[in-house]
Amino acid sequence: MANLADEYGTDVEIYIKALTTTIHADTPTGAPASLHDLLEQLGLERHAYPTGEPLYIWHTVPDHLGAEEQKRLANRAIPALLLAGYTVNCDPEVFDETLYQQAVHRLRARTARPAPQQPAPARSPSRSVPARRTP
Repeated sequence: MANLADEYGTDVEIYIKALTTTIHADTPTGAPASLHDLLEQLGLERHAYPTGEPLYIWHTVPDHLGAEEQKRLANRAIPALLLAGYTVNCDPEVFDETLYQQAVHRLRARTARPAPQQPAPARSPSRSVPARRTP
């Protein structure tokens, strides 16, 4: 089994596995659990081989989705992964600029909503003004 993330030095490699229609997301050997968790939160399914003692962990877009929805899910995951600080490479066969830009727009809209703010506490002067003295 080839691990493209190890081969190319990225955190996530998204591609269609040869001779299939399955979209894969490879992560490097020893990738942090937080990366695997994020991929699952984004809708990808985790797989490991061999079972019991994972040496190779990868994710796939769920097979029950139609081809367009699979592509949409993969492209929606990219901005979230980038925002989390991961390096991502997506095969041109999977990447769709329009879907990616829509995902970026949604992510920005979600993060741009201002959180309820409390009024700022009254500031005290940074230094006190000395009392004026006359000689």
